[in-house]
Amino acid sequence: MSQPAEPVRRPAEHHLRSLIKGVSWRVIGSLDTFILSYLVTGNAKWSVSIASVEALTKIALFYFHERVWERLAWGREIEAHWRSVAKGASWRAVATLDTFMLSWLITGSVKSAGAIASFEIFTKITLFYLHERGWKLISWGRAPAATVAPAPQVSPPATSAAAA
Repeated sequence: MSQPAEPVRRPAEHHLRSLIKGVSWRVIGSLDTFILSYLVTGNAKWSVSIASVEALTKIALFYFHERVWERLAWGREIEAHWRSVAKGASWRAVATLDTFMLSWLITGSVKSAGAIASFEIFTKITLFYLHERGWKLISWGRAPAATVAPAPQVSPPATSAAAA
């Protein structure tokens, strides 16, 4: 006889939580971008410009990224660490392209833009993972998990030896 199916639990995340996560990540991300941009270019004005413009573009990009991941059930059964890693890697792909384009536009140098974007791949994946795991500890903004109950198990009627 097969085992009854386990209920599926999926917490819902409110839009405001996604927005606040985006802002908190952007503060961390912009500081990292400023530091890396300054280390690569040695130009404080460019570094402030890159970090400031990217604060605007990345808040919007991060919000939409969060909403896409909110719709994906993959890895939610236990909210595995590998889901956070995959989410971080997908975000990094979007964000690195944004950093590269903004850095190139502001500095006029493909080489500087490539260096900044390349360094960010390493620093940002680590920082994003830590940010994501930290937010898993905060219940604010998450609706109670909706439980979808499995179909009830019906036992076959008992047969007696006398009826056989």
